[in-house]
Amino acid sequence: MECSANNDAAAHVKVLWERQKGFKMYQTQKGKTEIRQAPSALLAQTMTFLGMSADEIRERIESELSINPALERIEERICPTCKRPLPDHGLCMHCSVPKSEDDQSNIVFVSPRDEFILPGYSSYSDSYQNEPDIDSVQRDDLPTYVLRQIGPDLQEDQKKIAAYLLTGLNDDGFITTPTYEIASYYHVSPSDIEEVIELIQHADPLGVGSRNPQEALMVQVNHLANLVNIPFGTKEIIENAYDELMHGKYREIGKRLSLTQKQIQLVEKFVRENLNPFPGRAFWGDNVLNSDREPETFHQPDIIISYLNDNPNEQLVVEIIMPVSGYLQSSPIFKHAFRNAPELKADAWKNDLDRASLLIKCLHQRNNTMVRMMQALLEVQSNFVRHGDGSIVPLTRAQVAKTLDVHESTVSRAVSNKTVMLPNRKVIPLSSFFDRSLNVRTIIKDLVRDEEKPLSDAKIVEILTDMGIEIARRTVAKYRAMEGILPAHLRNMVKMR
Repeated sequence: MECSANNDAAAHVKVLWERQKGFKMYQTQKGKTEIRQAPSALLAQTMTFLGMSADEIRERIESELSINPALERIEERICPTCKRPLPDHGLCMHCSVPKSEDDQSNIVFVSPRDEFILPGYSSYSDSYQNEPDIDSVQRDDLPTYVLRQIGPDLQEDQKKIAAYLLTGLNDDGFITTPTYEIASYYHVSPSDIEEVIELIQHADPLGVGSRNPQEALMVQVNHLANLVNIPFGTKEIIENAYDELMHGKYREIGKRLSLTQKQIQLVEKFVRENLNPFPGRAFWGDNVLNSDREPETFHQPDIIISYLNDNPNEQLVVEIIMPVSGYLQSSPIFKHAFRNAPELKADAWKNDLDRASLLIKCLHQRNNTMVRMMQALLEVQSNFVRHGDGSIVPLTRAQVAKTLDVHESTVSRAVSNKTVMLPNRKVIPLSSFFDRSLNVRTIIKDLVRDEEKPLSDAKIVEILTDMGIEIARRTVAKYRAMEGILPAHLRNMVKMR
């Protein structure tokens, strides 16, 4: 009994001692006790700051300055990186130039730039305004976009019905409420509801407002029948054997509809290349702008990349914006007063000093991590910055984390909520440096831009395959939708107009 008590006491002392050193005891599933390092306040708050944008950190600092007498801001222009005095205007003459004439590495430093909102740059959303309609994402949501098209054809009593139908569309662009329920609600006949639905279905995207994929396809087929030759048996297969067609059951279709396998294959190819069974996904899916959020417009970049001496042949200069002007420090006056603090206020004053010191250290750690990460990113993505989307190199956060010898979550936090101004004055999310689909999407945009005859998704797959890019047709369709590019048959209709 005495030995057991001594062991328990020793274990208790060990736990207390390890906790003092920043460690904790954890019980594993197998009943064994493990000691793991507990996150310190410095680490925890640094990770929080790392995930914030410059604007968010500025707000946090201003809030702390207003309530913490131990923290003060010195307005003197001091370089955040080397702590040297700065000129009245411009960057640090030590940090913003190469260390030697032979040094060709990129220059990365923390910038005290005060002119945070800069004239003359464009954001991603600004660039959409200069693109032709074929390559731009519709700014309206789907109901508004369709209602604007059919508005002139609606009678006054039909407008509220159309609005009700359109606002009830699901993500596929389908109406989910039975016609009789809508007719009963508005005290009209079902034929009146069907008349409005027919108007909706013939708006762009064709087939929107249908009840299911088959009805959407039939609307599109009937429309295209006036423009192009439809393969024999197309309507019959869609009406009577749509599920079998989607699952490639050609033999069953042939027996039921007396069609040859070649005829069925022609129908399948036509449907695949020209029709869309889910019209609502064409422009309003998860990968494009939605109506319930504002388009991403970035006015205050967290990072500014430029050329040394404004010469594209020189090194890249990366400024990581310091969220506040001047620099922060623990107030010397407050420190002096703390030495003679009244006993009742000693704990509170010490807490203020600790918070001020912690904030300053966290900002320093954040800046250091951002500098290291941008150095690693620019080593890989220099051509992307200089030459555009087509030059991006596939890169993951895990690869950067391994280079920096940090956890992947650290890189993820450092990337989140940050924006970068490129040398061409365009502002993009920092996460774009990890967009592995960007170069493929750029190639697809270039192919569509230069096409003489609208290229189908299948044809684009063939071209990309010849270029050494293995990609599925559905992925091409997804990337095309992300870039706001119409399907081939709709691009053809636009050109015919």
